[in-house]
Formats: sequence, structure tokens, C-alpha cells
Amino acid sequence: MSSGGAEDDIPQAERKTVTDFCYLLDKSKQLFNGLRDLPQYGQKQWQSYFGRTFDVYTKLWKFQQQHRQVLDNRYGLKRWQIGEIASKIGQLYYHYYLRTSETSYLNEAFSFYSAIRQRSYYSQVNKEDRPELVVKKLRYYARFIVVCLLLNKMDVVKDLVKELSDEIEDYTHRFNTEDQVEWNLVLQEVAAFIEADPVMVLNDDNTIVITSNRLSETGAPLLEQGMIVGQLALADALIIGNCNNQFSELTIDMFRMLQALEREPMNLASQMNKPGMQESTEKPARRENPHKYLLYKPTFSQLYTFLAASFKELPANSVLLIYLSATGVFPSGPYDFGGVLTNSNRDIINGDALHKRNQSYKEMHCLHPGDLYPFTRKPLFIIVDSSNSVAYKNFTNLFGQPLVCLLSPTAYPKALQDQSQRGSLFTLFLNNPLMAFLFVSGLSSMRRGLWEKCQDYLRKINRDIAQLLTHSRSIDQSFLQFFGDEFLRLLLTRFIFCSATMRMHKIFRQETRNYPESYPQLPRDETVENPHLQKHILELASILDVRNVFLENTLDDY
Repeated sequence: MSSGGAEDDIPQAERKTVTDFCYLLDKSKQLFNGLRDLPQYGQKQWQSYFGRTFDVYTKLWKFQQQHRQVLDNRYGLKRWQIGEIASKIGQLYYHYYLRTSETSYLNEAFSFYSAIRQRSYYSQVNKEDRPELVVKKLRYYARFIVVCLLLNKMDVVKDLVKELSDEIEDYTHRFNTEDQVEWNLVLQEVAAFIEADPVMVLNDDNTIVITSNRLSETGAPLLEQGMIVGQLALADALIIGNCNNQFSELTIDMFRMLQALEREPMNLASQMNKPGMQESTEKPARRENPHKYLLYKPTFSQLYTFLAASFKELPANSVLLIYLSATGVFPSGPYDFGGVLTNSNRDIINGDALHKRNQSYKEMHCLHPGDLYPFTRKPLFIIVDSSNSVAYKNFTNLFGQPLVCLLSPTAYPKALQDQSQRGSLFTLFLNNPLMAFLFVSGLSSMRRGLWEKCQDYLRKINRDIAQLLTHSRSIDQSFLQFFGDEFLRLLLTRFIFCSATMRMHKIFRQETRNYPESYPQLPRDETVENPHLQKHILELASILDVRNVFLENTLDDY
């Protein structure tokens, strides 16, 4: 016998099993790391690479299941290593969701992350004196929480936050680490997301009802027969944010807009023993979600690169939506009317410092309305939620393509200003108009039965708003050209509901900066100040017993 001793006693078949496993493991790591180098913009370059990566992880996952005993005995496979493979598959599904907007893949990510927790794959990590392994476990928790937030699984989120908090405490107690503050900040950021909804919907036993804000089958108002609207479809959306109330580079406002542009997830794959993506090329039973790019604090060059890639690949008869939730940059010279800031230096904290700096030179990362003119060669739908949203009122439609800008109020009544950590009120109206209506009416909780009654009434209001728009004789045709798309139709009706509500609300009447605006302007008497719509809003307020916070007839003020 050779000096190899026990190693020479290993049967050749078992030795080959270990060799094949090591090959698949190394190959999977190479492909996974290679995903980081792929461009995030565009939809064509990355698809085949993702396919290869999933193929290898499919083989690796099945291989470790089929040969677990040999790998335990001959390779010393640990449970946390199985957990790491499952975690990577969960990450692949999550990133595939981000690339494709197919919400079914969120469910797949959830399945793998849940399996890690249920099977306690990471339970033995804390017994090893290796802080880097504990960090892997903490990162797994953070990623799992993001997926649960996106799926509205708030009960699971709360359990995970408690477990993560305990893990962080144990980690910082055992190891003298420098990242304790960062991990505690993660907990604070998750807490902000959990507490973002300003109104609780309660069952009779006082348990909280989790409401979904994705588009359901009955969500968007149906088009009447004979309505003449455009046949455009929303294909791409750039969701851009630079506010600080963020978790995992996703602000509350970005999160809300992401959900507003998605349908309820479907279970397309759900095959726990097969993480491969062979089914990914199949078309869902109903229309797909628009493809979305999430950009947190992008530089101007990053933003323009994504815009150009999306513009280039936009199919015929399709719409590009740009959502901007960003700090206002005010004019300091002749270039347009200012704009919004998508990226700022870390040392600039408050608005005053930013304003003073802008007096000396122009802010490089400010997105001016004029910066978007080249992209108006194709249908463009813009939402600006900013203290300088009105800069986009001065837009110019140079190419005659459909173009609409929905603009937030530039200020809010003082009584509502301390809610900024819960995200913007304007974006909340676009995402969950009933919750926003309850909030501005001073309500903080509601019984499920009344909530559902109000939702039914709000659907009726949306149907009537749709009729107001399509029957208007003086409305700009751009609005109607976008009206054929479900998501854009819902955003437009919610925008008009938001604007009408704020114009009727007593505390919003103090100054016009508290009102949303649009480009092109809507005919006020036929839309946001239509007496029929105002009557509906008062009726909704009566159902909630908050009619006293609204004016009975706003037309008397003009």
C-alpha cells in the first residue's frame, strides 16, 4: 500500500463522485462570479449566460442530493455548504426576476431560502470560529427579507428580523468586528420598510391584514366598448431613487413603484428538485410585466447608459416609463429650470449645503428635463416625485410622439411633513390610493370589512375617471394614447384621484404647491375638478366618516 493509506482504500466510484462534485462546485462559483461582470442594462447579452449558470447549479443541486452519503463520508460536506448552494440558487432566481420582471421567480427564490431555514442548513455555522461564515449567514437573512418584502410575506419578515437581530447580537458578541454598526443599520432599514404603511388594516381579532398592491385581475378599470385609445404597451420602466429610506439599494418609493408595475405572481416553475431555468422561455398565461431597471443613486453616465440601452431595445408600439424619486435641484443659471439630483456626494447631507454648492458650479448628476429630449423620439411616460418636480412642467414635445409627465406636489402641508421616512405621499397614492386617502384623512387603522367596502367604491371611482378622460373633448391626445395599457391606465386614474383629493382637502388648499401637476396640463373642469368626481370623493369620505376634512364645493373658490 502506498503512503496514501486510507485514501487508497476509497473505491474508485466514490473517488470519482468527489471529483465530479468538486468540478461542478468550482464551475458554479466561476459562473456565479461572472454574473457580476455582465452589463445590467439591455436584455440580450445576459440571457445565455444565466442559462449556463442555472444548468450547472441544476446539476450541482441534484448531484449533492443523489450522492449525499458519499460526499458526507469522503468529502466532509457540511450542512452550511449545502445551504450556500441553495442560497446561490435563491440569488439566481431573485436576479432573474430583476432582469425579467417575472414575479413567479420571486416564488422560486422564496422556496430555496425557506428550505435553508426549515432544514437549518446554517445552524452549525456559529459553532465554528470563522466570522466570514457567520457573515454569509447574515447576508442570507438580508436577501431572504428582501424577497419576502417583495412578496408581501410580512409575517415571515417579522420572524426573520427577530432571528437576524439575535444572530447579529451573537456575532458581535463573539467576534470583535468593525461592521456591527452596519448590521444594526440593516435592522433599522428593514424596520422602516415594515412600518412604511401609515394605516393598519385589521381583522376582527386585531391581527393585521397584509394587503397586496400589485395589479390583480380586477385592478385596472376596463375599457368601454368603442373607446378610442392607443394600442401602446408599457415595455420598459426605469425606477430611479436617491432618497435615504432604503434597504438593499431599494427605497420605499422605488419598492412601491416596482409593485405598482407588476401583476400578482404566478407559480410557473415550483419544482424544488429542479432549480434550472428550462421553463423560463415559456410565456405566462397572461401578459408579462414590463421589464424594469432599478437604479439607486445612479451617476449621470450610468443613468444615460441605461436610458440609451432601453431606448434602443424598445419594441415598436411600446412605451418607456421613467420614474424619478429624487432630491430637487433648483436653477442656478440659464440651463432649463433645474431638475432632480440622482446622485450626490456622501458628505452633502442637507439641502442647504447642496444649494450653496450649486451656486459655484452646476451639479453634474442633475437630470434636467432637456436631458430627456433625445428619448422623446419614442413614446415616453415620466413620473417625477421631487421637491422640484415642476421643472418638468416646462417640457417640450419636440417629436410629436406620445409624452406625459405626472408631477408630485413640491411641498406638503406641515402636518404631513414628518412622514417622509415612510416614503412619499404622492407615490403612495400611485401605489395604494385608498391607504393614502385614509392617511390624509387622519385615520391610522381600519377594519377589514370597511377596507374592502372602500376598495369596491374606489374601483367605481376609477371606472368613472376613465370615462371622464375618454369622453373629454379638450384633453391632450397623449393621455389617451397611453390609456390602452393596463398599468398606465391605472397610474393615470390614480393620479387624477390623488389630484382631486388634494384639491378638495382643507389643509392642502393653503397653497398650490401642495397640488400635483402634469405635462401636458389636464383640463381641470373635466378631470381633477369635475363635480361628478368631487361628489364621489365626498361619498368615500362619508363612508369613512371623515367628510369634515374636505371642502363641500371647491369650485366656489375660483
